[in-house]
Amino acid sequence: MKIVALDIETLFEDCDDENCIENNRHYLKSLYDESDEVIFCRNLNLKNYSSEEEISNVVREQIKDADIVITNKVKLNKSNLNSNISLILVSATGTNNICHEDAENLGIRVQNCVAYGINSVVQHTLSLMLALTNKISKSDRDVRNGDWGRSSSFCLCNNFPTVELSSATVGIIGYGAIGKKIAEVVKALGAKVLISERKGVDEIRTGRTSFEDVLSSSDIISIHCPLTSETNNLITSNELSKMKKSAYIVNVARGGVVNEKDLYDALCNNVIAGAATDVLTTEPPINNVLIDNKYPDNLIVTPHVAWGTLNARLEIIRQMSEHIKNFKTKNKDNQKTRI
Repeated sequence: MKIVALDIETLFEDCDDENCIENNRHYLKSLYDESDEVIFCRNLNLKNYSSEEEISNVVREQIKDADIVITNKVKLNKSNLNSNISLILVSATGTNNICHEDAENLGIRVQNCVAYGINSVVQHTLSLMLALTNKISKSDRDVRNGDWGRSSSFCLCNNFPTVELSSATVGIIGYGAIGKKIAEVVKALGAKVLISERKGVDEIRTGRTSFEDVLSSSDIISIHCPLTSETNNLITSNELSKMKKSAYIVNVARGGVVNEKDLYDALCNNVIAGAATDVLTTEPPINNVLIDNKYPDNLIVTPHVAWGTLNARLEIIRQMSEHIKNFKTKNKDNQKTRI
């Protein structure tokens, strides 16, 4: 069986090291048997190719006779897929880099990894909430810049924390496994939790709060929904204007959920108190308004790392190994049936 992994190096801290795969092969061995042909591709990204089309052409050649394709963020669609492929494994939860219609038309099953990084993402989300409300980044910068040393007081009074979670209202947009865990954690710290209903619906489910009321009532909004046609640009200047001026927004979901230009303008004009995001519309960032302009003091950007504790990354590999094992078993059973 032939297995082609397109960008599996993104699971490892040394992904830019040319020896990354060899350095981490002990983690990857569970993905294949000795009888399998395995190809680990590298550097299929816009840093190394001039266009998505060029990457797609390379991918098409690499996977032309593959049985199983593993991808994280490399895009797969009819331009590079073929009917010889039986299974696409996504080493992530989000599958928006796969054209599901094209895969289905070719008889290809798409399987993602689920619930591998719940604790990792929750830990990072809580870190961002606390960093914003306690002004951690600004305080650190002020100390490094010598502002504390120049202070006439024993502290920098303009860096006092702004919100205590014990008295805050946290609005959660996206109430899957991660959203539920965030609710549990912030409740343990004393926060009140509002679970958002979907935007634009008339009927509010039991236990939910209307999208508009979540915007206007929350001290912190935490986003955990997938990126779909419904959630693309879910948060724009219109939604930001409905939030409290003292409120914060945290996005560890997908970059396209929050309109970045509108968010930047809102931060610069003090429409809201601050924002933190672990995701951007284009990753790695190219000409991004949030980080290419004057960096607002009330903004924290982390480089899409919320998911990535070692425990979470090893769980991704374990799940993919299990999917491959099950696929081989079914394939063997089907061959016996035909005989």
